[in-house]
Amino acid sequence: MITLGSWPTPVEEAPRLAARIGAARLWLKRDDLTGLGGGGNKVRKLQYTCAEAVAAGARVLITSGAAQSNHARLTAAAARRLGMECVLVLKGPAPAAARGNLLLDALAAAEIIWAGPESLDETVAAEAARRDGAYVIPFGGTSPASVQGYADCGRELLDQVPDLDVVVVALGSGGTMAGLVRALGAERVLGVDTGALPDPAGAVTDLLGGVTGLRVERSQVGGGYAELTGPVREALQVAARDEGVFLDPTYTGRAMAALLAGDFRGRNVVFLHTGGLPGLFGHPPSVW
Repeated sequence: MITLGSWPTPVEEAPRLAARIGAARLWLKRDDLTGLGGGGNKVRKLQYTCAEAVAAGARVLITSGAAQSNHARLTAAAARRLGMECVLVLKGPAPAAARGNLLLDALAAAEIIWAGPESLDETVAAEAARRDGAYVIPFGGTSPASVQGYADCGRELLDQVPDLDVVVVALGSGGTMAGLVRALGAERVLGVDTGALPDPAGAVTDLLGGVTGLRVERSQVGGGYAELTGPVREALQVAARDEGVFLDPTYTGRAMAALLAGDFRGRNVVFLHTGGLPGLFGHPPSVW
């Protein structure tokens, strides 16, 4: 592992949100405050994948994601921190205007390849083949090695909130939830599906080499990963107006929507804030 962030990240009580959902106590685990490149959960994963890249003598990091990928932004920042170049292979055609994370990708001088109708994996492989010293970080930054980043986080939480009953976390490519399950057990982690994968529970199971009793909430996917739903819009407003905390529309917004809709009465709950604020600005103002 190499150090790319500031640890441990703080936990903050959220009494108004706790009262709203009937929880005994509610804490926000602030992994949006990890330090590097605007912060977010991908920093913990990159500490392990970038260590592998450095050990391999890499000079270029290549990764893939959606247009507003938080992982892509943080990979670009990590590459610059380590003195490397960065290539981002992003899904679909180039947008008419760069907003949100794309502005930060450009600020870090990442080279962006738009995959268009082509497969992300095939485009990544082609880019890696034609560049010396290229190291590929998987989609979402998730790999068996990177899972350890959120096992680290789980142990931090046990020190900070030893009597926690459940951690609520957005579930995308699976690595964040997998690491928490490794440290805390499946019964204490609720993953909220964001629609990033067709079988997110299967992805978590594969990363852990098998696990039973996973808790996955799939009610907040709506029309798909890129869609801002009504419950998510409301959740963003509630978090901002109750606690002064800003969430993103794809990951933490869905996790907060599930928190607000769920039954957490009398429980000690941790909401894992995985970052992603720049993605909020990837949506046109008219949606608000």
